[in-house]
Amino acid sequence: MDFDVGMEVNAAVLAALLGLTARHVQRLAQDGIIVAHGRGKYLLSDSVQRYIEHRARPDVDKDTLVAESKLRDADVSIKQAKAIKTVLEAKELQGKMHRSEDVADMTSDLVYTIRGMLLALPGRLAIDAANLTDPVEVSVFIREEVYVIMKELAGYKYDPAKYDERVRQRMSWDNILIEDDSDEDR
Repeated sequence: MDFDVGMEVNAAVLAALLGLTARHVQRLAQDGIIVAHGRGKYLLSDSVQRYIEHRARPDVDKDTLVAESKLRDADVSIKQAKAIKTVLEAKELQGKMHRSEDVADMTSDLVYTIRGMLLALPGRLAIDAANLTDPVEVSVFIREEVYVIMKELAGYKYDPAKYDERVRQRMSWDNILIEDDSDEDR
C-alpha cells in the first residue's frame, strides 16, 4: 500500500496502523488527541504525529483529558449560542421575527382598541336608540353600529414601523442606524 502525506483513512485503517481498536481511535478523536477530517475520516500523517505526541507527553490522568474535552465542548456550545443569538437579533431588527412579549404588547393594543370601541357603543347609541319604538328597529340599528365597529377593526393592520420602534426601545437601539448600500459610496 502506498502512503500519501495527505491521505485520508478511516478509523479501522488508522487503528490497524497504530495498533489500537477503531473504538479507541474514535475516543482519541472525541478527546481531541487526533482530529477527524470529515465524518469518520482522518488525515494519516497528522493523526500519527498527534498520537505520537500524545504518547510522548507525560502521563496525564484521564480526568484531566475528560475535563479538557468538556471545556472544549462548552466553548463550542457558547460560541454556537452567541452565533444563534446574533442571527436572532438580526432577524428581529429586520422585522422577520417577533419576540413573544412584543406580540403580546401588540395584541394588547388591539384588545384595548376593541375595548374602547365597545365601551363607546352605548353612548353612541343611547339617544338614537331611545327615539326608536319598535324592538326590531332597535335591533337593526344596534346591528348596523356593530357592523361599523367590525369594519373599523377589519382595517386594523400590523404596523412594522410601530413594531420596529418597540424593538429599538427595548433593545436601546435608538441610536443605531442601519446603513444601506448607498452609504458605501461616500
